[in-house]
Amino acid sequence: MKPHRPSPAPGAGPRALLAELWRDFAPWSGLSLRLVDEIACLASVLLAIFWAHLLGVGNVGWAAFSAYMVIRSSFAESLWRGSLRVLGTVAGVVLACLLAPLLMRATALLSIALALAGAVTLYLALLDRRGYGWLIAGLSFAMVLVDGMQHPDQALRQFAQARLLEVCVGTVAAVLVSALAMLALPRSTPSSASLASAPVAPACRRAAWRHALQGGIALALIPWVWRVFHLQALSQSSITIMAVMMVPMADLAALAQPAATRLRHRLVGASLGGLLATAVLLLSHASPLVMTLAACIGVVIGRHIENGKLPITYAGTQFALAFLVVLVPDGYAGPDAAPGIERLAGIFLGMALLEPVRLLFQRLARAD
Repeated sequence: MKPHRPSPAPGAGPRALLAELWRDFAPWSGLSLRLVDEIACLASVLLAIFWAHLLGVGNVGWAAFSAYMVIRSSFAESLWRGSLRVLGTVAGVVLACLLAPLLMRATALLSIALALAGAVTLYLALLDRRGYGWLIAGLSFAMVLVDGMQHPDQALRQFAQARLLEVCVGTVAAVLVSALAMLALPRSTPSSASLASAPVAPACRRAAWRHALQGGIALALIPWVWRVFHLQALSQSSITIMAVMMVPMADLAALAQPAATRLRHRLVGASLGGLLATAVLLLSHASPLVMTLAACIGVVIGRHIENGKLPITYAGTQFALAFLVVLVPDGYAGPDAAPGIERLAGIFLGMALLEPVRLLFQRLARAD
């Protein structure tokens, strides 16, 4: 393992942060556990991309990112996260399919349903030890309904099956690679935080509910945006809102605006990842080899930042997300940059919907 260096303070300037980030990449030698994790992550993403193309998955980038998010530094933790991701997806898409005939009748009904489901699942995600599963359930519920709203001529079951297949492909790839890595090299044991939960104080529950309510209100705006502007890739906006509002309870208690920090990190990470991926996509002349090599580099860079000790680890996750959703094509026969750019625009729209809601809650809190 590399020697420990103190991280810059959260208030350190961008120049100091960039200097620390550069030094973090410099001693990248030797077979450390950190490097092993990055290699395993890359292998799972590549396997997910291969299987997704083989099975004709609609959104290959989402399958790849599912693998990225599931694989962890131990097989037990990868299996735990994978199980929660699949079960959460199943719960979300089944509930969406059952309620869709009622909710699709009116924009107001769909908006209310997204607000309630988003707020409740975010609240449970913040407090429950199975929080990752609750997050995925709410996220999947919103994705399927938003996809159905944007494509009323297609059966909602198609979107539900597509989301489930994408998640299963990425999850199975991650768990398989994690198992092989465990057999090849001893890994660290999972932290007890993922297996046990401590009692939550009433004040923390109130803070969690206020926080989750902001995410629910931002989700409720999506149907109205579609009705007025007919913007594409709004399902990516719902992912952004849920992901940004998913903060650790310790941060929610310790920081004044933890969501604001995640929002900035998501903006920086997604912007850099999306712009670099777009440049590669346009300059590669649709070469599958160049695009695959670039995707490998992007995944390793994002994972390296995520595994580091600097206060920008979440930006590394978002760098990898944007890089994958923009660069990884749904088909290599004449890949089109438009779907990836639309998904990137959906990420930014999600941030734009969330920020006014957060600012309103801040103002109300100050008035109190």
